[in-house]
Amino acid sequence: MVGPYRGLFDGSGVKGFVLAGFVGRMPMSMLGIGVVLLISTLTTSYATAGGVAAMTNVAFAVAAPLSSRLVDRFGQSKVIPPFSVVNALALVSLMFCAGLRLPDWTLYASGLLVGASSMSVGSMVRARWSVIHGGSSKLHTAFAFESVVDEVIFVTGPALVTVLATSVNPYAGLVVALVCMLFGCLALAAQRHTQPPVRPVKSTAGTPILIPGIALLACVDLALGSVFGSVDLITVAFAEEHGVKGAAGFLLAAFAGGSMVSGLWFGSRHWKISLRGRFMRTLGLFVVGLVPIMFIGDMRIMAVALFLAGFAISPTLITGFSLTERLVPPSLLTEGMAWISTSIGFGVAIGAWAGGRLTEAFGASNAYAFSWGSAILAAVVGVAGSGLLRLPEAPSPAKS
Repeated sequence: MVGPYRGLFDGSGVKGFVLAGFVGRMPMSMLGIGVVLLISTLTTSYATAGGVAAMTNVAFAVAAPLSSRLVDRFGQSKVIPPFSVVNALALVSLMFCAGLRLPDWTLYASGLLVGASSMSVGSMVRARWSVIHGGSSKLHTAFAFESVVDEVIFVTGPALVTVLATSVNPYAGLVVALVCMLFGCLALAAQRHTQPPVRPVKSTAGTPILIPGIALLACVDLALGSVFGSVDLITVAFAEEHGVKGAAGFLLAAFAGGSMVSGLWFGSRHWKISLRGRFMRTLGLFVVGLVPIMFIGDMRIMAVALFLAGFAISPTLITGFSLTERLVPPSLLTEGMAWISTSIGFGVAIGAWAGGRLTEAFGASNAYAFSWGSAILAAVVGVAGSGLLRLPEAPSPAKS
């Protein structure tokens, strides 16, 4: 399983942008919980804390495709530094506003600017892989590796910021997130050798979301994001109902752990099935994998069930990003991938909101039915529109 990954990092500058990308996107799993912990500690208001965190997430989801379009137009080395500086200043402003007990609107304004100036670092890293390995089987392995990296970040980031905020200082988690963002993003921008070349944009190119296949993938990922957001919230409630709320982190780690294992395996395989065929199968696996969690009342069995349910995550995301890389023109590559990330982000917000409401009304185990229903919706939309995902037998757009 490890074999195909051995030669992945041999190219000039590859290890550098992989490491910078890892550090630079650590904040994506740290900001939300960091904001909630800081504001709830200083103001004792979870409503305000949640509202500011939601504002930050929505602002990022809306702005990420726009900043990614600038990256495609002018290059990563020119766009990343100013956005990083603005993002750092906005985060410092948020911490000052919270510490000085300024009116709530200042918190929301700062959160809005933090989200709007955050960049889709994962999309930029995947765009670099597309230029290096576009048109070869190694791109599949590279995308698999990036999905595993995402899972590692989402397992370690929240735990790190929680420990720092509760054991060191309420500001500590966000300060570390700020340092990771600045160091990682500026290091990525400095590596011009591996950045995608700036390509002229045709006046008729429009935006990737207008490409039928990308629009379909965005809809599917909106539903998948709803699965992620609802499972995260409902699982916390499930653990609390069983009197072991502290075990929620272990359960969610099991969910992400299943995704990491399957991602490594999936990326090590050389598939004869088409990308479209793989995508349809992974969506079906998602539906099947979520069935058991609706009927389990034991914590240990639930950990195993979530681990198995997580198997579908990485393969689905890997094939989704691979399809995106093939469907968008080279001049819109980063923006196209950012739209996929944005769709997942919106879905997470919807899933968390709906999961919370349904958990309060019907209990955690019953609320998991919403997660399953979202997976079914993703599969139905994907299968119904699968014709839009047919790819010509041609080299990857990144090499055209």
